Amino acid sequence: MEHEIAKAGPERVPAGPEQVSADPERVSARSEQVSVRSEQVSAGPGRAGDEGTGRGRAGWLLVAGIVLLTLNLRPALVAVSPLTPLIGGGGTGGLSSSAISLLTSLPLLCFGLLAPVSPRVGRRLGIERSLVVAMALVIAGTAVRAIPDTVALFAGTVVIGAGIAIGNVLLPSLIKRDFPQRVGPMMGMFSMTLFGGAAVAAGLTVPLQHASGLGWRAMLACWGAPAVLAAVVWLPQLRSRSRLSAQGVRDAAHPVRGLWRQPLAWHVTAFMGLQSLTYYAATAWIPTLLQSSGTSQGTAGWMLSFSSLLGIAGSFLAPVVAERQMPAGAVAVLSSVLCAGGIAGILAAPAAVPYLWMVLLGLGQGGAISLALLFIVQRAPDTRHVAQLSSMAQSFGYVLAAFGPLALGALHDATGHWTLPLVVLLALLVPQACFGVAAGRNRHVRADDTTTAVPSR
Repeated sequence: MEHEIAKAGPERVPAGPEQVSADPERVSARSEQVSVRSEQVSAGPGRAGDEGTGRGRAGWLLVAGIVLLTLNLRPALVAVSPLTPLIGGGGTGGLSSSAISLLTSLPLLCFGLLAPVSPRVGRRLGIERSLVVAMALVIAGTAVRAIPDTVALFAGTVVIGAGIAIGNVLLPSLIKRDFPQRVGPMMGMFSMTLFGGAAVAAGLTVPLQHASGLGWRAMLACWGAPAVLAAVVWLPQLRSRSRLSAQGVRDAAHPVRGLWRQPLAWHVTAFMGLQSLTYYAATAWIPTLLQSSGTSQGTAGWMLSFSSLLGIAGSFLAPVVAERQMPAGAVAVLSSVLCAGGIAGILAAPAAVPYLWMVLLGLGQGGAISLALLFIVQRAPDTRHVAQLSSMAQSFGYVLAAFGPLALGALHDATGHWTLPLVVLLALLVPQACFGVAAGRNRHVRADDTTTAVPSR
């Protein structure tokens, strides 16, 4: 038993009889070490004293905390899109199309530029405390945006983006650590909750603004309230800090090296970036596009919400199908084809059968984002690699995605119509599908600049 436990930890404990009799004090120390490791093995890979698979009361509280944290990673940003007519001219802001494009792109730039910092924050504070900091930033940012000043509007958006960037990177690491045997279902739930939060914000922002009579600034500030609830529910996790062995502490103090030289890591990064570009560009401008074709503001916002609701289904189904029914690369191609069908329909006849276009687009986008997050977790062998691969993929991916809303807005301003912007989106789906196939290979990235095959299940 002692020999088996030694294998599970990074420092092996020799079990030979000669060494046992050689130094009684070392035997006592190693016995104590083996006892601690036995407790860690029985408690699961992530937490001492909690079930690694999330069973029991503490496990359900952990899952509830993850759901609420994830639920707050999109609404404060997505809520801007349905209110762009008011922000642009109907309200007191009077921002230009270029300024609105920058407003919707700023969070993505924050995601990308701050993603490399997030693993360092996690190593210094621990994942649990870092996620509380993330929610605190979201709350503070939504409060700052309520100040009637254009600078405050952009500054608050940057603060929100910083908080969400921490959550984007560290939540997948938490799932890999605490649910190693349920990565697929948990990442499906993570993706579903992402889309659920976006759907709620897209669908309820305008009706709530009309019903309450609030201005658009106050309405945006209201989306800080769910972050307060998430922080409160997550607080008990601060008492469940993970216990690492001495080798684990040394490993956590240093980032993973060599990922930037691995093609597989770049395939994951490119797929993350391209699917994010398509999603955020469409999210930013579809309500405006539909309104330009004669759809009312409320209906246009509902269409975006409806697409997000279908995205929930797509984000749940994609990991399940990729693990049990089809190769992950094939699912990535299918998600790109569905997105292409939705965008082509909007291009050809936006007001003809908009529900069909939103069904195709929602399913495709949901499947793509779910696969992108799943690839990050599946292509990493452990929690440290997840954090670093997530940092790399989101850093480059979201910086690339930030140009989506800006580019579509600029192309629309230059041409006066939406044909060229939508054609560009369609063209980008081709490399997205190709990188999805490459990222779907059953391999692991490694810190020593090698890529290893994963045994078939």
